[in-house]
Amino acid sequence: MTALWIILGVIVLLVLYIIAMYNGLIRLKNRVDESWSDIDVQLKRRYDLIPNLVETVKGYASHEKEALERVVQARSNAMSLQNSENVEEKLKAENTLSSTLKSIFALSESYPDLKANQNFLELQRELSDTENKIQASRRFYNGNVRDFNTKLEVFPTNLIAKQLGFSSRKFFEVEEASQRENVQVKF
Repeated sequence: MTALWIILGVIVLLVLYIIAMYNGLIRLKNRVDESWSDIDVQLKRRYDLIPNLVETVKGYASHEKEALERVVQARSNAMSLQNSENVEEKLKAENTLSSTLKSIFALSESYPDLKANQNFLELQRELSDTENKIQASRRFYNGNVRDFNTKLEVFPTNLIAKQLGFSSRKFFEVEEASQRENVQVKF
């Protein structure tokens, strides 16, 4: 009879441990989802600012049509993937949009009137602020992904997590090697 109670006690402890492990994984998964949502909010803000910025630049740099079209196309691609479940495609589209936005700011160096335009300066400031918020959201997301992935990979969670349907998440990283290089300043 005592052996039966010991076996029942071990089974109850094992079930409680699995429940605690599952709840911990759910908590971390929800943090990752929340932090991705924070990124989405900032990306939506950026999507809303870009048309205004493009229209302002168009007035001053009408023959720079190709650069403006690349920005508009990159924005459209990123927005079309906003509700997609494929995180890798989203990340790639957002990185492309970030790099094309840099081309608009580079245009302002060639057009002193544009550079002095109050609308452009305000939009540039807003977009710069949004980019900073996106970077902060990315760091927050990547920290949560790191914690979640670590929890999935450590023993004994790794033995049970796959059976419970959990899989690792991808970090929000810079795609283009050129974005990792040091900025070169020439006078």
